[in-house]
Amino acid sequence: MDILTGNELTSGATVYLDAKGQWVEPLQAARLFGPDETEARDAAIAATKATMRILSLEIEKVSVKNGKIVPDRLRERIRADGSTTPVFDRQHLDEDGHVSI
Repeated sequence: MDILTGNELTSGATVYLDAKGQWVEPLQAARLFGPDETEARDAAIAATKATMRILSLEIEKVSVKNGKIVPDRLRERIRADGSTTPVFDRQHLDEDGHVSI
């Protein structure tokens, strides 16, 4: 199965084409294109390119596991899930004006 993904021009956000033809951020809302829907998929690509609102438009292979859309490529899983590094709270200066390392 395939999904369409890209980055929104104004925000840079990762977006997916949904079943209503809208570009949305949740991966799980993405429209799934089966092997017999290449014409519909290609028409959606052409319509999207005409708007010039979505950059880096790509067709991504996905699987459905336990009712969830799971991208086949690691790169797309990272784009969908976010950062692979831990996110820490901001360190504040101590009384002596230093940040612990």
